[in-house]
Amino acid sequence: MSKTAYTERHGLEVAEELASFVETRLLPGTGVDADRFWSGYAELLNDFAGENRALLDRREELQSQIDAWHKARGNQPWDAAAYRAFLTEIGYLVAEPAPFAIENGKVDPEIATLAGPQLVVPVSNARFALNAANARWGSLYDALYGSDVLGAPPAGGGIDPARRDAVVAYVARFLDETFPLASGSHADVTAYGADADGLTASIGDTETRLADPSAFIGTRNEGKDTGYLLRHHGLHVELIVNPDHPIGAASASGLRDVIVEAALTAIQDCEDSVAAVDAEDKVAVYTNWLGLMKGDLVESFDKGGKTLTRKLADDRSYTRPDGNTETLPGRALLLVRNVGHLMTTDAVKLNGQETPEGLMDAMVTTAAALHDLKRSEGLGNSRAGSVYVVKPKMHGPDEAAFADRVFTKVEQVLSLPANTVKLGLMDEERRTSANLAASIGAIRNRVVFINTGFLDRTGDEIHTSMQAGAFVGRAGMRAAGWLSAYEDRNVIIGLNCGLRGKAQIGKGMWAKPDALAEMLEVKIGHPKAGANTAWVPSPTAATLHALHYHKVNVAEVQEGLMGRPVPDLDLLLTPALVGDTPLSREEVLREVDNSCQGILGYVVRWVDQGIGCSKVPDIDDVQLMEDRATCRISAQYMANWLEQGLISEAEVEDALRRMAVKVDGQNAGDPAYIPMAPGFDGPAFEAARDLILTGTKQPSGYTEPALHARRKEAKALRR
Repeated sequence: MSKTAYTERHGLEVAEELASFVETRLLPGTGVDADRFWSGYAELLNDFAGENRALLDRREELQSQIDAWHKARGNQPWDAAAYRAFLTEIGYLVAEPAPFAIENGKVDPEIATLAGPQLVVPVSNARFALNAANARWGSLYDALYGSDVLGAPPAGGGIDPARRDAVVAYVARFLDETFPLASGSHADVTAYGADADGLTASIGDTETRLADPSAFIGTRNEGKDTGYLLRHHGLHVELIVNPDHPIGAASASGLRDVIVEAALTAIQDCEDSVAAVDAEDKVAVYTNWLGLMKGDLVESFDKGGKTLTRKLADDRSYTRPDGNTETLPGRALLLVRNVGHLMTTDAVKLNGQETPEGLMDAMVTTAAALHDLKRSEGLGNSRAGSVYVVKPKMHGPDEAAFADRVFTKVEQVLSLPANTVKLGLMDEERRTSANLAASIGAIRNRVVFINTGFLDRTGDEIHTSMQAGAFVGRAGMRAAGWLSAYEDRNVIIGLNCGLRGKAQIGKGMWAKPDALAEMLEVKIGHPKAGANTAWVPSPTAATLHALHYHKVNVAEVQEGLMGRPVPDLDLLLTPALVGDTPLSREEVLREVDNSCQGILGYVVRWVDQGIGCSKVPDIDDVQLMEDRATCRISAQYMANWLEQGLISEAEVEDALRRMAVKVDGQNAGDPAYIPMAPGFDGPAFEAARDLILTGTKQPSGYTEPALHARRKEAKALRR
């Protein structure tokens, strides 16, 4: 195994590839020289690394006390009042803050006032990162034609007339609901046009207009295409007319496509969907984020024997009826998700010791954003002059306050005005959920979103109450009272803290990237609940989810929720245990197989190939979007059932071996895949064993420590 080469910078040992990246690519053009950067980074580490460690120690102290409380009570009936009193006594629960409203300064409208989908993408993959940035606009025709919304997609090779007609009819209904004509239907329009009074639509010899003429914004021409821009609930929709196009020629109106404004925001992820375990990996991650902030990221790739190139999309300009120009962003507003407080990195050492990776992310990703803040021309990101950082896996208000002070120091080092860096608070750990108002209050001058994440939140739910008893299966967990309380409290508390009109209240990921018909049925519940954004796994899903924000006026929903009482904290804190309704042996063993298969299917790509997020077929060969959060659930379920005696270690070992054979078969077509059977002794298989068999000991039940160790082992074996 080759060892990392280091160079000295202000008392720090810095990996040479990181030092080179910072000094030759990151800093030029920012106005920050290398000496100032490294001296400031050294101060940051000296000031905050010790406190970072103390916060992690506090997590473990609280968890030990909670474990001991549950063990001491044994099988006594659940006592919500006693549990709340205990959590208050040990400082897990803090006093509710006095009423306040956030004051987060200058924030872009995509976050403050608009409602729409949010993409999350691994920034380590340049192609995915660019696709997400460019998913601000999406073809509704393509999304419907190629997804399962209208049934199974047709085979490739030409346009299927029946499918085309079904798409056109679906879109006409959407237009009739969203932009109704004063008379008639969009399905019957024979020509679209525009004049000084707005959009015109001809139906035979009759000319009509929009029922709401103010919905028309303007026109643009590109080649033979004429675009008519409309607006509804703050979101834009463009009708593309071209009678000479194969699709337009089949329509009486010449309408060849409808482009919808889709992913208003996109999180470029350095965390759960990324496998970055050393300086080499981190430089690759930072390089792509830097390219996005400079606006020059380009990626070429082969598709179907052709070389395609992706770059950031240009802005879109339209001519208004009064002759003035309306320019709209061509790209999603980008946020960057840093890692949490837990992990350390050997890319930078202090006194010979690894340093907090989150502090490195804070310095480097913010420095990269200086290129955007200082931009005078070209493709920009924030028009408000802000940097958007998502901070995950924080446990309660003390850790949120720590993040606030860290970014205050980063701003000082980089000569940025106070609170330039805005923070997204992931409400995905129970200590944050239970103290959400206080956690928001700790970053009240920076907060730009709070987001529920059912996946990580479930993993933490199990780990926190590991000793309370055996948890119900996945179906029971989704129906549990704590989950509904969690989702509802997030919205109400966010509104009570003044997020309406200033920040996002978000909901979690749709994890079935190919089941978009089901998504259209289910995910409308997010805007109906008052969330002005929700996560989607692909640009196509963003295009379809955008339809929900036309059906639901989130601003009105939030207004109706103002002043509602906060859902019960005791319900939030009550674990979903098997209790008097035990699972059948068949149900238990089925869940063991399901969890082991899911863990192996994800981990084998993470450890052997460095793929942090991908579509992984489940035990029934259904493609699911998997990342470390889904892996955390499966591992913690198995750890809990082992701890509570529902399953044995021998049953886990047997399931892992049988499921490894199944996963090998599911990946048989991948030339880069390394089979786990028949040896069952490679780093990937061992990582899956680690996650389950040592799950009770993993910090907060996180998967990162085990995955990072085994990924480093796998990389060393291949050198």
